[in-house]
Amino acid sequence: MLLIYTHKITPRFSYVMRQVFTRILGIEISFTTKVEDFIKHSGAKITYTKQPLQNEFFVRSNDLLFEQGINDIEIKVLEWEGVPCFFIASENSAIPFDIFSASFYLISRYEEYLPHVKDVHGRFSPKDSLAYKNNFLRLPVIDIWAHKLLDRLLERFPDLEIKRKSYKYTSIIDVTSSHCFAHRGFTRSLAGLVLDLGNFRLRRLFNRIAVWFNPKKDPYNNFEFLIDMKKKYKLNCMFFFQFASYSTYDKNVSPNNNNFRFLIKSIADYCKVSLATSYSSFNDSELLKKEKKNLEGVINRQVEYSRIRYNRVDVPQTYRDLVDAGFTDDFTMGYTHEIGFRAGTSFPFYLYDINMEVRQPIRVHSFAFHDYALHEDTSSNDIINKVKALYQEVKKVNGSFISVFSNELLGTVHSLNWKETYETIISKYHV
Repeated sequence: MLLIYTHKITPRFSYVMRQVFTRILGIEISFTTKVEDFIKHSGAKITYTKQPLQNEFFVRSNDLLFEQGINDIEIKVLEWEGVPCFFIASENSAIPFDIFSASFYLISRYEEYLPHVKDVHGRFSPKDSLAYKNNFLRLPVIDIWAHKLLDRLLERFPDLEIKRKSYKYTSIIDVTSSHCFAHRGFTRSLAGLVLDLGNFRLRRLFNRIAVWFNPKKDPYNNFEFLIDMKKKYKLNCMFFFQFASYSTYDKNVSPNNNNFRFLIKSIADYCKVSLATSYSSFNDSELLKKEKKNLEGVINRQVEYSRIRYNRVDVPQTYRDLVDAGFTDDFTMGYTHEIGFRAGTSFPFYLYDINMEVRQPIRVHSFAFHDYALHEDTSSNDIINKVKALYQEVKKVNGSFISVFSNELLGTVHSLNWKETYETIISKYHV
């Protein structure tokens, strides 16, 4: 048990301490504001204040964990033994930076509460992030800082009890369009045929007609391959199906189509099936609940996990809506077109709602890369090397490595073989 002394226990303080020590490092902790309790404690202990009490393990605190609301914070990123870090501490601090305040800044997505220009889909741009601007987006810096702290704690307290974490890989499959041509109904199929003819897309026209006679030839129908990969490599694999009505940005097969419903049921026999929420349900809590309930009716079990269409996250409102709809875990935290760690960590964490100064009861799982961040690469080796660099950083800290692939891209005619690339990635990095 590690005892932490501070002058004031705030929701932010307890939140980030539990994330760093318990969820990342596997150390049990307790807090105190009483000097006499801290002094008489015989086990491992640290102080997190402005000044040390005696000659104990001391980390000088920034003010961030003791404030409320959002303030305009000036941040200067420096280096701690080659790793970017910020919120520099004083010379008598056991570590040169207040990594707890820095961790809170990143993991709470503090910068996404600040004024910023959203893209056409209402998303925060990765190029506006502190991590992108300072070239550490591809590093799970919070996890790295935590382990550097652990090394120093073990020097001081070699008997400190630790429940070591294990590396975990999760392959997420996004199914927002289960089929390219099949099962789309007469009207939509006829409209697609006319559009292909009008634009002289003859190859697509030929493929469309071929699929009408044999739906298994649909280019997006990669589900047998994906299940085979799950079995072959004993993958922790999850499928997120969109189950929504047709709209401008939601163009999946109708949720009323029996073939589509049978597909979802068959996948659920092998993997966890969850909801890829529709574009239309963003900021529409009632529609979100309806989609969740309808998918539950197909698989006959609770749907507790979510992924948001186009990775649209409006912190904190998106997560409030997910909590209201009954979701316990979300896998949207990341950038569609940039690889790396949006929240600075590979470990799951609970969403901290700064506006309300409370921890929301939903776990956030950050993905390391989305396949669309790699689809412009023309070399499979280039893709493998980028993924390898991410994998190595997560492996060092025994974190969670999450990838997002879509059945669409796996079935797209491209200069490289995406199925082959996918298998190479999972074969190398699932353990």
